[in-house]
Amino acid sequence: MKMRCKLLVASFVMGISTPLYAQEFTAENRVTVTGVAEGFEVVNGGGYGARGMWCAAADYARTILGARGNARMFIAEGRTPGLGQRAPVRFTLDPTGLDPSPVFIVGASLRRAGASLSVDHAYQFCADARVINR
Repeated sequence: MKMRCKLLVASFVMGISTPLYAQEFTAENRVTVTGVAEGFEVVNGGGYGARGMWCAAADYARTILGARGNARMFIAEGRTPGLGQRAPVRFTLDPTGLDPSPVFIVGASLRRAGASLSVDHAYQFCADARVINR
């Protein structure tokens, strides 16, 4: 009986030890955010473009990571330039190894590693989805 109990406990521990970053999160604008080893990825803006991607990233940072409103989010790995690029954008709360710079043009920010907005500023873009989804 002891061996069976040990196997059951081992199975349970392995099941709950699935990395947090492997789980998906659906932001309030219905955009999927996936945690990855060094941050989190947003695949698309759900029809809202760059603003939708920043919104989803901010919602994830607030809800899943517990980030405060004044925390900065950074593009860790941007999209490659080109027409119709749909590669995911990787965000992080850790600027290590990046050259942080404020965002002036939201659409262009998705291509530049180090582009940065506060969580609260990016979360304001979620208002676009709230108005459209009424």
